[in-house]
Amino acid sequence: MAQKKAHEVDGWLRRPDPETRIILIYGPDRGLVAERTQTYVKQAGLDAEDPFSSVRLEASELDAAPGRLIDEAGTVPMFSSQRLIWIKGAGTHKNLADDVKELATNPLRDSIVLIEAGDLKKSAPLRNVVEGAFSAMALPCYADESRSIDGVIDEILARERMTMAVEARQALKANLGGDRLATRSELEKLALYCHGQPQITLDDVTVTIGDVSGLSVDAAVDAVLAGNSEAFDTTFSRIVSSGSHPFVVLSAAMRQFNQLLALRGDMDANGKSATAAVASARPPVFFTRRKLIETAVQRSTSVTLLRALERLQAAVLLTRQRPDLAVATARQALIALLVEAARARR
Repeated sequence: MAQKKAHEVDGWLRRPDPETRIILIYGPDRGLVAERTQTYVKQAGLDAEDPFSSVRLEASELDAAPGRLIDEAGTVPMFSSQRLIWIKGAGTHKNLADDVKELATNPLRDSIVLIEAGDLKKSAPLRNVVEGAFSAMALPCYADESRSIDGVIDEILARERMTMAVEARQALKANLGGDRLATRSELEKLALYCHGQPQITLDDVTVTIGDVSGLSVDAAVDAVLAGNSEAFDTTFSRIVSSGSHPFVVLSAAMRQFNQLLALRGDMDANGKSATAAVASARPPVFFTRRKLIETAVQRSTSVTLLRALERLQAAVLLTRQRPDLAVATARQALIALLVEAARARR
C-alpha cells in the first residue's frame, strides 16, 4: 500500500520517490504537517513561489468545482519540467477525493499534487484513495515523541552554534511535544533568550519555559487579553516582586498569542465560529477561560495577532540586551497589548 508509518516519514522525505505524483501529508499535528510539506517541496526541487510552475488551492474551492483539479493537473508547465499543485485544508471532501482517484488511475506526467490535510480517519475517502494508489503516497503526522523532539532541538542548536547541558535538555523535553508548531515556537523563544551564549543551561530553560509563577502568570496574561489594567498591574507587580524574571510573563503571553493565531487560522480556513474553534482546540482550553479566549480570538485578526507576537519577540530581545530595563520593557510591551484589547472591546 502507498503509505508510510509515522517513524518512516522523515526517511522517505529525505529521498522522495520521483515516481510518486500524489502526496498526502495528514495528521492531528498541524505544525508537523506544515513543516513536512515544506520539506517535501524543498527535497523534490520544486519552486512553490513561481506562479508559472505552481498553484496553491484550498480544498473547499476544489470540492465545490468538481473536475477543476483534473484540469489543473493537465496544465502543461511553461518554464519548468514539473508543475506543483499544492492543496491546503483537505478533509472529508468527497468531490476532491473523486478527482484524486481519477488522477491516481491515470498517472500524472507533468504535475505533482501535494495535499495538506488534518486528522483523517482510516475510512476517510481521500486517505483510502491515496493509500490504494500506485503513484501516490500517504504520510501521517502524529505528536512528537522523544526522538523527534531531540531532532528538532539538535537542529536549532546547530543553527545557533550552541550546546545544551544534559539536565537542561531533560527539563526542556518534559515541557515539549504534542504539536510541532508549538515545539518550534518554544525552542525559538529559548534560542532568542540565550542568543550569544555558548551553552543553554537549566536556569535558561526554567526561566523561558518552566511554569515558575503558576496561576499568577496566567492571571497576568488574562488581564492583558481582557484589557484590565488594574488586574494586570497588581499581578505583574506581584510576579516581579517575588523574584521571578519578567520574561516568564512575556513567555506565557507568546504561548497564548500563538494559540490565538492558531485558533484564528482554524476559523478562517474552516469557517468555524470562535466558540467551535475554541471547543476543538488541542490541548483544550480550560473551561473557566473559554469565554475570554473566544472573545479575544473573535475580535482579532491574523494580522493583529502576528503584530502582537512581533512586539513580544522584540521585547524579549531587549530584555536580554538591557537586563537593567527588563521589567520596564516587559511591562510596556504587555500594556500596549492590553490597550489594544481594551479598544477592541469598545
